[in-house]
Amino acid sequence: MQSFPYRDGELYCEDVPVAKLAEQYGTPLWVYSKSFILGQLKQIQTAFAEVDPVICYSVKANSTLGILKVVRDAGCSFDVVSGGELYRVRAAGGDTTKVVFAGVGKTDEEIRFALENDILMFDVESEQELDAIADVAGSLGKVGRVALRLNPDIDAKTHAKTTTGKKGNKFGMDIERFRELAAKVLKDKRLALKGIHMHLGSPILTTDPYAAAGQKAIEVVEGLRRDGHDINWINLGGGFGISYRGNEGLPASAYADVIVPAVREAKCRLALEPGRFVVGNSCVLISRVVFSKREGGKLFVIQDGGMNDLIRPAMYDSFHRVWPVKPAVPMPENVEDAIDGCEKTDVVGPVCESSDYFAKDRFLPPMKRGDLFATFSAGAYGTAMSSNYNTRPRGTEILVDGTNVTVIRRRETYADLIAHEITD
Repeated sequence: MQSFPYRDGELYCEDVPVAKLAEQYGTPLWVYSKSFILGQLKQIQTAFAEVDPVICYSVKANSTLGILKVVRDAGCSFDVVSGGELYRVRAAGGDTTKVVFAGVGKTDEEIRFALENDILMFDVESEQELDAIADVAGSLGKVGRVALRLNPDIDAKTHAKTTTGKKGNKFGMDIERFRELAAKVLKDKRLALKGIHMHLGSPILTTDPYAAAGQKAIEVVEGLRRDGHDINWINLGGGFGISYRGNEGLPASAYADVIVPAVREAKCRLALEPGRFVVGNSCVLISRVVFSKREGGKLFVIQDGGMNDLIRPAMYDSFHRVWPVKPAVPMPENVEDAIDGCEKTDVVGPVCESSDYFAKDRFLPPMKRGDLFATFSAGAYGTAMSSNYNTRPRGTEILVDGTNVTVIRRRETYADLIAHEITD
């Protein structure tokens, strides 16, 4: 919230009134704070400096080129999960030799593209993927550098749709098989085992899962070295939680307190893949109230932002703070509390789905047609998961740096929506 203060009853992004941006660029409108992104990256870099980490920003969280360039300029690298994301990293001027490539379904074409760009390593999710990387690397006369993605069977207490480190998840390989699979790599001159990878899910709001993963990582690394592997990387993924409601998110230093000792004991380099932690609270989605109505004993406020813009509430039942840009009453510390002048409200969008909502039964001040409305914590998995469902153009993305305003993605037009379709 520090980058989005209310001043004199009006929402700002850094030093720019948000209402002014909405008037100029229309709604729905994505407004990012550059200083917030840089501050989050600096926080991670400082917390983990003792082990000289490679910070690989998770492109899937927000892949807009303007955001990737901010990350690049801050000295960070990237974690990708598709050939398209690697293409975006190249377009943003990223150093591909520090990129890690995760994901359970890498195609031969994606593997080839990654090898041609000399990426740091693949996070390998299955035995068949090892075979595919070996085959493609052999055809290119290259060696595929890999880290085995292990499933440590650790419950990080995240949403069922965002947990990745328990048995039965589609990600990674059972930890019991690591030595068998590592032995296969050792025998194949087309492959080189450089490390292990464990990503536990997100968002994680306690350090306990990382402490447990760190101890398992030490055991795995020591076992691999005894078997003759020159292994020197531990990748603990990302997943650091953020504050959606208040102050539930932990600082990067809290995670470093349990991760750094394990990395030092294992005598390894550390790779991290933060995404949400970097960009989640860097952005507000600004919408305009179209109508309001009372039906079935409920008050509905209908805005022009919909689930095609921000699908997280529909997909994960996720919580986002919502509040008017120019409210009649100040936003309380706990936005779920009943306060004077507010009424229980459902904030919904125009998409023809009952699941199209941003907030339900939230106590909000009165809003009328034309009022501007802010949905906070929209920077992660907002634009990256957006779509043109209901044939709706996606809105402008704005990057604010103090008083400077830069358009990093223009608003789509109706013509854009059909530009790729063949009608003849």
